[in-house]
Amino acid sequence: MSPTAEPGGRAVRLKVQKADQSVHTIELMVGSEAAAVQHAVTQGWRVLALEGAAGSSSAGRRAGAFPLLLFSQELLALLEAGLNLGEAIQTLYAKHSDGAAKEVLAQMVQALQEGRNFSDVLEASPQHFPTVYVATVRAAERTGDLPKALARYIAYQMQFDALRKKLISAAIYPVVLLVVGGLVTLFLLGYVVPRFSAVYESSGRPLPWLSMVLLQFGQWVHAHGALAVSALAVAVGGTGWALSRPAGRTWLLQRVLALPWLARQTAQFRLARFFRAVSLLLASGVALPRAMGMVTGLLGPQQQLALAQARRHVEQGRSLSAALQEAGLSSPVADSLIKVGERSGQMADMLERTARFHDDDFSRWIDWTSRLLEPVLMAIIGVVIGAVVVLMYMPIFELAGSLQ
Repeated sequence: MSPTAEPGGRAVRLKVQKADQSVHTIELMVGSEAAAVQHAVTQGWRVLALEGAAGSSSAGRRAGAFPLLLFSQELLALLEAGLNLGEAIQTLYAKHSDGAAKEVLAQMVQALQEGRNFSDVLEASPQHFPTVYVATVRAAERTGDLPKALARYIAYQMQFDALRKKLISAAIYPVVLLVVGGLVTLFLLGYVVPRFSAVYESSGRPLPWLSMVLLQFGQWVHAHGALAVSALAVAVGGTGWALSRPAGRTWLLQRVLALPWLARQTAQFRLARFFRAVSLLLASGVALPRAMGMVTGLLGPQQQLALAQARRHVEQGRSLSAALQEAGLSSPVADSLIKVGERSGQMADMLERTARFHDDDFSRWIDWTSRLLEPVLMAIIGVVIGAVVVLMYMPIFELAGSLQ
């Protein structure tokens, strides 16, 4: 059945309980899930499950991981539609069929039915709900404005995700170049070079030293092909296994980010996340010293020590701008904006502006680096492949010269 329809809407299915306690599944052509729930509430129906767009799956979920951003977006939509927190969580629980999200929501429903605070329920699962998220919800419980707090966190997370996606997309092409260049080089060394070496051996002419080294290496690769392929497979498999584990990814990421030309930009990126997280917590009503302590994990090891010092100075009554500047956690732009926030009392807004400025600067650096890195990698790959080809043909060039 389709009780209502909006131009350009999409199909959203709801399981509702009507006033006569009968349960029905209805399909509405509306603009969003929130509009569908709002329509059901105005009809006096109780929403039991939200199935989303017809024929769609739960996009954005990964197996074994709790989709925090999607959960926050759906919870915000249900709360804005008029459901209370318990009804909204129950609806989300009924929507999911299985997986980690189903288990987390089941525990959440049970805890809320026992009368526990929502923030306490979230705090009991730190592997799914970060400290910043829990603190935002706890502050919203005091003010009674959970939808606004969720909207702020969604904006915070989406800005970070957009920057991360841009970084990943910028790294795809260089990685593809390296892989393709490596495969072409291996093909030349393992297949083409050995055939050239057989021709040169039958000629009986002396070879240039570099060409001889290349041909001997190609012959070794050809003679031990199974060993070379096995070693390559072990190396690729070991790298993949290490990257599939959090400790391995953390170790590799720390080594990469410690490179001299990346260290400064990494520090600026972490500072941007720090400023945005503190802005989120301040806007939610969390005190500044406590907010600074909650977001320590967003910074690097050296920055964490500096932040602890800055936090002590703030607790002693010093201004945030002076404390951050002395600890080396500021920049000229950040210092100016934070001072404006201290004078105007709009610290959360100024910290958000500071984070946005650093994010824009980091985005420009990504664009510049990717545009520079691509031709550099192509040149390096071209030089390597060209050197292999030239060394293969060098004896032919010398033979042609002697004949002339």
